[in-house]
Amino acid sequence: MFELKKSVWTLIREYALITLGMLCYVMGWAVFLIPNNLIAGGVSGLSSIIYYAFGIQMGYSYFVINIILLLVAFKVMGRGFGGKTIYAIILASVLLNILPPLIPETISQELAVSNGKLLCTIIGGVMTGVGIGMSISQGGSSGGTDIIALMVSKYRNISPGRLILLMDVVIILSSMLFPSYYVGTETLVPFPEKLATSIYGLILITVNGYTVDIYLSGTKQSVQVFIFSKKYAEIADAVTTDMGRGVTRISAEGWYTKSESDILMIVTRKADLNLLLRYVKAIDPHAFLSVSSVMGVYGQGFDTLKGGKDSRKKKA
Repeated sequence: MFELKKSVWTLIREYALITLGMLCYVMGWAVFLIPNNLIAGGVSGLSSIIYYAFGIQMGYSYFVINIILLLVAFKVMGRGFGGKTIYAIILASVLLNILPPLIPETISQELAVSNGKLLCTIIGGVMTGVGIGMSISQGGSSGGTDIIALMVSKYRNISPGRLILLMDVVIILSSMLFPSYYVGTETLVPFPEKLATSIYGLILITVNGYTVDIYLSGTKQSVQVFIFSKKYAEIADAVTTDMGRGVTRISAEGWYTKSESDILMIVTRKADLNLLLRYVKAIDPHAFLSVSSVMGVYGQGFDTLKGGKDSRKKKA
């Protein structure tokens, strides 16, 4: 019964964080980017170009383009994209249509327009980056060009990150080929200002990518836990069964007492540490624990060990 409650609450927490992340992502657009006619990379950037040129709300084009990409991805890569990605895309599409008109013009003027495009580019990039990072850390995705990158990298030895960056640059620079109107008016944006906006867009994707990396590197931090308990078997079963983490039992001997004991060594994500401690406390409140941070963890369930091709050749 405890395991069922834990899994349900974990699922609720994940979707709540994805919701919060998409809200942060859209608020970055609604408050700082759209009022300044700024653009970005990815599907959201493409949607903003369509919005500034034809007046079609970003949510509609964002949803349609992402759905097309998802359908292609399902056919090419199988059902690798779960419900969280679809949920994040639908939520972002709805919020992109609902939130911008709800933001009072005075707030947009004071927070965005009056502070200049450069500051809004940085703040908007940070907010959208945090939103994307929150979604990715919970197993979701905002869709977009990363879907294309994953499909291409399946058949070609091309770095997904480099491909995403290339597509973002192409999308931003393509904005100069389309007409752009100031939001809420029929006044065309002059070409020199469009050129400056493209430069701001390049700054935006740099800030956005850096923010996502910082956020994800924080959530991927791992800890190494040593547990000293007479109920080590129950704790090990709970960790392996409910948390899905590996456990190593180490035989030891207390030097002072000269008594044999068993120590559990567990490596897990820092974000899962509180859950692990609750398990241990529920099983053995008198357990002794040692927790330490580790620089990197590679292997099953953690990061992939990457490197160059094996240069060693078999001798003839």
